[in-house]
Amino acid sequence: MTTEHIKKILTETFNPELLKIVDHSAAHAGHAGASGGGHYHVTIAAEAFVGKTLVQRHQLVYKALGDMMQEQIHALGINALSPSENTTENTTGNLST
Repeated sequence: MTTEHIKKILTETFNPELLKIVDHSAAHAGHAGASGGGHYHVTIAAEAFVGKTLVQRHQLVYKALGDMMQEQIHALGINALSPSENTTENTTGNLST
């Protein structure tokens, strides 16, 4: 449910050419501080990130997800790319679709 909600929000906000969301919540169940919210990793490529620093890109994603960051998302990894940075090298690794 949360993965689909994240996808909906980020799609509506950024109209990305690439959006991958990986839910790592099961791997973190039961660890200290895991009182609520999931662990996710997002790879997103969109025009909104052109000319933005890494920090600015992350801020845009956090702002889009807003209240979800308070309860539904405990940890969020972000790989925010401009369309020109959207290469296989930048979008692969430990992620799966």
